[in-house]
This record gives sequence, C-alpha cells and structure tokens, in this order.
Amino acid sequence: MDLDALVVARTPAWQRLDELARTRRLTGAEADELVRLYRATATDLSTVRSTSPDPDVVTRLSQLLGRARARIAGSHDARWDLVVRFAAVQLPAALYRVRWWTAGVAAAFLLLGVATGWWVATDADALAAMGTPAEREAYVQQAFESYYDPSAGFAAMVWTNNAWLTALVVAAGITGALPVYLLVNNAVNVGAAGGLMAHYGELDMFLRLISPHGLLELTCVFVAGAGGLRIFWAWVDPGPRLRSRALAEEGRALMTVAVGLVFALAASGVVEAFVTGSTMPWPAKISIGAAVWLTFWAYVVLLGRRAVREGETGDIEDDRAGYTTATSA
Repeated sequence: MDLDALVVARTPAWQRLDELARTRRLTGAEADELVRLYRATATDLSTVRSTSPDPDVVTRLSQLLGRARARIAGSHDARWDLVVRFAAVQLPAALYRVRWWTAGVAAAFLLLGVATGWWVATDADALAAMGTPAEREAYVQQAFESYYDPSAGFAAMVWTNNAWLTALVVAAGITGALPVYLLVNNAVNVGAAGGLMAHYGELDMFLRLISPHGLLELTCVFVAGAGGLRIFWAWVDPGPRLRSRALAEEGRALMTVAVGLVFALAASGVVEAFVTGSTMPWPAKISIGAAVWLTFWAYVVLLGRRAVREGETGDIEDDRAGYTTATSA
C-alpha cells in the first residue's frame, strides 16, 4: 500500500470528520455523516496499522477517532448529583463492604504493636536498638511531645503524608506483600515508640498524645490495608467472575476508598494539628477525637449498610466502567 497516496486521497474525509466532531449542533444528516465517516476512518486506521504503521499517521487518526467517538457516544458532564452519589452511596458502600477486613487488619496491627511495645519496654537489647541512652531520653522528654505543633503547615504535612501512605497501600494491593509490609512496618514503629515511652514511665503521655487523632488516623490505615488486601483476594479467589473482571470491579470500587480516605485523613490532620497539640484539657481532646471517629463509623455503617442492601458495591456505573464479557456461573 502507498501510504502517501492513501493520506492524499483520504485527507478531505478526515478533515470533514474532524469538522463534524467539533460542531456543537448537528442536523440528522450531519449525524449520519459523522457515523459513516467515523467507520470509514476506523477502517483507514486499521489498514495503516496492518500494512504501513507510520507513527504520525496512526497518532493523527487515533486522536481524530477519539474526538469523533466522544461526539457520537456523548460525554458525562460534571454534575453535583454525581458528587452527592459518590459521597452518599459509592464511598460508604465501598467502606462498608470491607468492614470485616478492616477489623481483621486492626486486630493484627494492634496485636503486633502491643507485642513490639512490650518487647522494647522489657528487653535490654531491643531498648538499645532504639538509640543511645541520651537519644532515648531526649525523645521521651522532648521530641515526642514537641512534634505536635499547632499550625496549618503541620496539618497539611500530616495530611499529605498519610493520604499518600493509604493510597499506596490500596493501589499496591494486587501485590499482596506490599500492603502487609507497610502495615507491619507501621505497627512496629508505633509499638516501639509506645514501648520506649513505657520504659521511661511515660506511657500515659504516649496514649494521651496519640489518642485524639490516632483513633481516626489509624482507622484510615486499617481501612486502606483492608482495601489493598481485598483487591489481592479478588485476584486469588475471583469466584464466578473472570479474574480480570474481578480485579477490575474490586479495583475500581476500592480505589473509591482511597479517594474517600483523603477526606477522612484531612479531618484527622486537623485534629492532630489543632487539638492534640493545643492547650485544651486532655479529656476534651480525647472527646473531640472520639467524636470525629464515631462520626466516621456512623457514616460507614448507616449509609453503607443501606447502599449495600440496594446492591451497591462502590464501583462506578456500568456506562462508565466499559465493556464486559458475558460469562456463565
């Protein structure tokens, strides 16, 4: 095939297709012409790819067909009802579906953290690994408490760091190993810090400083771990679905969790920056943290249970999810 001759011969049709794809309002005849030219151009692209795959021509036709396809099929406009649906239906459904996975991750995390803390607090070798005596005392007496600096910059730093961690745990769920590694690493770090504080008789300070924001912050970590491991399990045991379809459906639904946790972690970051490090009485600080944490779970249970009963999974609508292959159970 002579590619140059094809380009010369077909350019008027391609230009006409581009013109129709960019036209705001089409008559019935123009709409029919648009579909006809789209099919013809798709055939041209297939011919070029199979006989003379010039990168420039392939890119040009692919972009042209993309615009034409969007014009034919229509596009989804950003609407407030979609935002409301995400917040009131999709997100709580996705969170509710992993509630038992979250409980399992939380139990394992806390068990490992407590065991690590007990080990550091009672074993001389483990304690020595935390630093020199001077470094340990400086951490306990100064660094741990002074870390909580009431400021917007501190809140932003905590938020972005935790949001990145939870998104990574969910997104890396397919590996199975990376979420476990990140969760174990965090459990050991938290437990070791608590054990160090306990060894020097400051366990009460550790619990007071970590409780106001830690209730929600650690819950978000547990939820992220649950979401990541649930994606991995969809690959291991897809049930009656094709493995690729199970991964796609669970991946889309559980990345919804990652997006939702960004907002939960923003609330946790505000509490950590402006409540934990404030001069409020400790009972007031812990009460505020507990109220925010209970609000999160009320949102998950009340809205999520209703959404799941109505058949929601947290996945996007079928018209946005793309084509699926029919399978039999």
